[in-house]
Amino acid sequence: MPTMSTVTSPFGALAVIVDPRAGEGSVAAEVGAVEQALERGGLEHRVHVAAAPGDVTRLATAALDEGFRYVAAVGDDTTVQDVVNGMFRDGRTIVDSPVLAVVAAGSSCDLVRSFGLPGDVDGASSHLLGENTYELDVMKVSVRGRDGETEVRYAHNVAEVGLHALATATAARLPRRMGNARRFVGFWAAYVRTERALLEVVVDGRAHQHRAWSVIVGNGQFADGGMRLSPRSFPGDGVLDALIFTGPKSDAYRLLPRMFRHGDHVPDPGIKELRARLTLRVDGPEPLPVVADGSVFGTTPVTFQVVPRQILLKL
Repeated sequence: MPTMSTVTSPFGALAVIVDPRAGEGSVAAEVGAVEQALERGGLEHRVHVAAAPGDVTRLATAALDEGFRYVAAVGDDTTVQDVVNGMFRDGRTIVDSPVLAVVAAGSSCDLVRSFGLPGDVDGASSHLLGENTYELDVMKVSVRGRDGETEVRYAHNVAEVGLHALATATAARLPRRMGNARRFVGFWAAYVRTERALLEVVVDGRAHQHRAWSVIVGNGQFADGGMRLSPRSFPGDGVLDALIFTGPKSDAYRLLPRMFRHGDHVPDPGIKELRARLTLRVDGPEPLPVVADGSVFGTTPVTFQVVPRQILLKL
């Protein structure tokens, strides 16, 4: 139900979409805290709690169709991705310059790290008021789906192809009760299964060939629970940054401390850096897994298209 208030957002009433499955289910325990924080802030809002897979995207679309312009995603990067996808129809946003807010609710959302936004409910809720926004780029991702047909989704943060993607996908399939050990097991399982391959990377129409074991495509900087995988990325500069890991496969663990520490793994002789202003395509002799914002998308061939500044991120 709508909550009336004396505080008016410059973007109108706020549609709040909560994903209780986010943060490996931890966001479910924060629903009450989110509602209380919104009441204290006094901002006119309506809360929707997703009940099933696909609900977050459907609820975001319904909110914009109903006349909302301002939408808050409560959850992790998958939640944000689902809301972003719900903002688009037929290749463009449903309303002009929709405003996206993110309340991570302790879910370890990586997007907020690029902006230094709070990860807790109270801190994030305090950023729902005011006029400050950032023109956010997103990526339109065309990938081979499970049935072999091309599927298209939008992503907002970081995509992975090859070893890093396989590690994320493998960890996601392991039981939640394993906790942080899932990342460790997923990494080493992917390491054993991955070999260097001759990849074709086409940047703005120009083809590059590299024997590599992983490709990172960055719009934002952080991924995989706080690793600064793409430290040179700024998600409003109209550019996608590609890191192509061409060194020995042992770099996969040699570079980990640098990724976690400051993201100072670049420059490195084993990493080729490329920048795309329009599109970036990755293909190879065998299908490679593709993950974006922590979600498994499909396999190569994959094309990333820059979609500049159609969404405003609330700061």
